Amino acid sequence: MADTVEDPQLHNGVAQGESETQQHLTPEPQSDHDPQLQTEAKLTDEIPEIETDSKPEEVQFEVTDTKPEEVQSEVTDSKPEEVQSQVIDDAKPEEVESKEIDAKAEVNDVDLSPGGSGEISIRPTEADQETTHTVLKKEDEGNKTFTMRELLSELKSEEGDGTPHSSVSPYSRESASQPAENNPAMDLINRIQVNDEEGRSRQRVLAFAARKYASAIEKNPQDHDALYNWALILQESADNVSPDSVSPSKDDLLEEACKKYDEATRLCPTLYDAYYNWAIAISDRAKMRGRTKEAEELWEQATNNYEKAVQLNWNSCQALNNWGLALQELSQIVPAREKEKVVRTAISKFRAAIRLQFDFHRAIYNLGTVLYGLAEDTLRTGGSGNGKDMPPGELYSQSAIYIAAAHSLKPSYSVYSSALRLVRSMLPLPHLKVGYLTAPPVGNLLAPHSDWKRTEFELNHERLLQVLKPEPRELGRNLSGKAEAMNTNVEKKTVKVNISEIVSVTPCADLTLPPGAGLCIDTVHGPVYLVADSWESLDGWLDAIRLVYTIYARGKSDVLAGIITG
Repeated sequence: MADTVEDPQLHNGVAQGESETQQHLTPEPQSDHDPQLQTEAKLTDEIPEIETDSKPEEVQFEVTDTKPEEVQSEVTDSKPEEVQSQVIDDAKPEEVESKEIDAKAEVNDVDLSPGGSGEISIRPTEADQETTHTVLKKEDEGNKTFTMRELLSELKSEEGDGTPHSSVSPYSRESASQPAENNPAMDLINRIQVNDEEGRSRQRVLAFAARKYASAIEKNPQDHDALYNWALILQESADNVSPDSVSPSKDDLLEEACKKYDEATRLCPTLYDAYYNWAIAISDRAKMRGRTKEAEELWEQATNNYEKAVQLNWNSCQALNNWGLALQELSQIVPAREKEKVVRTAISKFRAAIRLQFDFHRAIYNLGTVLYGLAEDTLRTGGSGNGKDMPPGELYSQSAIYIAAAHSLKPSYSVYSSALRLVRSMLPLPHLKVGYLTAPPVGNLLAPHSDWKRTEFELNHERLLQVLKPEPRELGRNLSGKAEAMNTNVEKKTVKVNISEIVSVTPCADLTLPPGAGLCIDTVHGPVYLVADSWESLDGWLDAIRLVYTIYARGKSDVLAGIITG
């Protein structure tokens, strides 16, 4: 995690708390359990992928007393992110609270190449504490639940002298006598062959847990918790299967897991975690099929499930990030006429994830890669021709801003560093962002609209500064008759906002402001009102200012300064 600098809460902004390939910008992939999509990002020069495991978090059966780490939105919590440059996060995964399970969600790295995946998945972790209820409600025992710790304890007892440990639930012994070996899912589990000892040991625990859940469902077919956890076991078991395995194949296990998720959500339509991990399983299946019609259908299913997950948990930046990654993958398959719409939808999901947690570096990086890809497409095709398209140069510059911000937050990530080397020249050095905003005379917020002036602003790691240039009327004549600028603006005051003095940055739709997209920067000295040319332009300013503030709050301003000043 980044430095723990106490920072004022930005409105819709900073969250509280927290393999290189060819040169191409590709979104950081998410997929499998820890899914890091290992794909290449394409830029003119490919931007290195971020190696991420886009797989759902592995079910950890070890017995520990420590509480599960909270998922840190930065990029470490959710599992697979799909931007085609994969990133591996150090941050703790954000806690995903599902009905009965507190599971860690790991973020999968994303690579900058389209088609990368960086999904974030959730799997029950062994660090389930007393507060973590890992399922298995028993119909005849009311709300009786079995934790992974109990399952592991029972398994150890059975593998020892055959005498059940006294701490094991009496009911668990009864359920063990009904293994449900005749069911297709258990048949797949029992046929898994693992070569290494560690994998075999892990698979024994997974198989044991699967029998428990199978028995629970035999007793109570309406037990959605057992169905959900059984799906997790199948999804986790798919990770233990080698890619070239045929019987059972990884796809067989994931398909069966999807069936269990489907049943669980049918019984409990509000089971957020089930939709989330179901989408990850579908994404993994889609990746196996390349750019085919079947893959397109699977990616559409994955996006639908991420949408349902977000509807159930609107503040899940991991689900939004994965949703954007799935859309990014889908954009590589759909017909060309539909691609831009899908890409712009992906941009909106990454941006929404960032605005929930402004230090979520995976989503920041992924947004940079998708903008780079859009710039490439716009340059190649000339855009949609509707007159509203942002020029390629501006898209490249925006892409570089997000990649620079991701690197500033996680300078140790080699993928971010490699990507930054490819796009740094696209920044308006020695500034992070330069553009036009309409501002009132300094100190006169109530000035008539005619007194507001559209002028250039520069943003760096320390401040946002208005740049005043001589206007034609300020040109005088020297003795030889030649026009020259008069020194009339020396005493003019300019708008200046120090990053350290910012309290919040928000859009503002105030009718008293001039036409355009309003921006309010609240500082310790009072509010500063500015107006962007369009709402799309405003998005760029909002993100840039908030990201610079987040970097400052995390104690990383020196890293950003090094990027823009060299």
